[in-house]
Amino acid sequence: MLKNIISDSQRLFVGKDVPSEYLHDQYVGDLKPLYAVALPLTHDEVVGLVEFAIAEDLKIIVRGAGTGVAGAQVPIDGNELIIDVKLMNKIVDLDEETFTLTVEPGALIGDIHEYVQSRGYFYPPDPASKHSSIGGNVATNAGGLRAVKYGVTRDYVKQLKVVLPTAEVLELGSLNIKSSSGYNLLHLFVGSEGTLGITTEIKLKVIPLPKHTYSMIMAFDDVFKATDATLQLLKGGAKPSEIELFEKDAAYYATELLKYDLPTTKGEAYLLVEIDGDDPQDLELRLKMMEEDVKDLALETIGLVDHDEKLRVKKIRDNILVGLMEFTKFEMLDEVVPINKFATLIAYTKELSVKHGLDVLNFGHAGDGNVHTILMQHELDDQTWLLKRKALLDDLYAKVSELGGLPSAEHGIGTVKKAYLEKMIPEVNLKTMRAIKAVFDPEGRLNPGKVI
Repeated sequence: MLKNIISDSQRLFVGKDVPSEYLHDQYVGDLKPLYAVALPLTHDEVVGLVEFAIAEDLKIIVRGAGTGVAGAQVPIDGNELIIDVKLMNKIVDLDEETFTLTVEPGALIGDIHEYVQSRGYFYPPDPASKHSSIGGNVATNAGGLRAVKYGVTRDYVKQLKVVLPTAEVLELGSLNIKSSSGYNLLHLFVGSEGTLGITTEIKLKVIPLPKHTYSMIMAFDDVFKATDATLQLLKGGAKPSEIELFEKDAAYYATELLKYDLPTTKGEAYLLVEIDGDDPQDLELRLKMMEEDVKDLALETIGLVDHDEKLRVKKIRDNILVGLMEFTKFEMLDEVVPINKFATLIAYTKELSVKHGLDVLNFGHAGDGNVHTILMQHELDDQTWLLKRKALLDDLYAKVSELGGLPSAEHGIGTVKKAYLEKMIPEVNLKTMRAIKAVFDPEGRLNPGKVI
């Protein structure tokens, strides 16, 4: 019985006792009834839950903070066992000799940042959703604001402890800086969206915290000039750690939520640019280089010298999605294209807005070609919305594929983008991924129907 594994009634919900939060998803809708939801505290409890699922022939869905936006953490068929690891949220240890942080999968990314920075270290991956879990970040290979300089989650995962859907346990990776010792199974699991195993422990690489961070906001007439400026900044020698693009209409929802405005009233699109380092004089020089790079494109450039002002602007960028959720109906995408095609894709989203009669906004990680396109439902009835949405998405993803892009940069495929992934990559690739899935999950027990 499940109660033999988890006896605490606050950590186990069976049948009709399952809380409503597990029965609805913004991107998928209402869900079918579940067998149970279990919230383990330990690795051994996770193993026990998997063994129970095998004995009862149950499908398993793994869940963390519940912030996913692609339907990867939701059940499809009904009668599944959800293993929710949000209570496995400890920051276990910081080993300063190997620059290694050990955490449980439910630890929140915002808490991880605060913990390491208070000790003089830096974990660079920086998703806007600070209340997402590190297990979810690993599952989707999350990128975030600093990917243009520092890379993505995969670049900072040293080791994983994983419970397979067979109840076997794998320990992947090592603390060694480099390895040429067999297949890299660690990187196979990062980004697998909970389809190959359940992560119960993560060892992350941290680096020394830069002594100084300088930020600047740049205002432009329109999103096209902002994307042109992005390419100029990347070509220059300033080496920004962030280049974040957002339209004025997208920022509106965050400013309404936060009750304060951007420090500029000019323009219809903005770039938030950040640089970091240890030498203030070098940073001042790099700021001047960036101003020079965009002088023929920008209406205004404002250095964010005051610490509180810098945090306010960054919070506006981080809270665009939260503001949208608060005030309107929408769908957010996370398509990615080669950086030289970024401006082309932005322009095409505006063409599609006119063609299909849907408002379209954009924000995203301009420095690495990752666009968060927002399709606005506004007051459209659901039937009209679904028809217009599908027609626009069909056109958009066809263009993304034509430009050499992919349907997801950092949020994952889940169920929402699965049909588009199948159209955009070769059949032999899909066949190979399905074969890999079968090796680790021969009975198709773990998160079935997702990704492939």
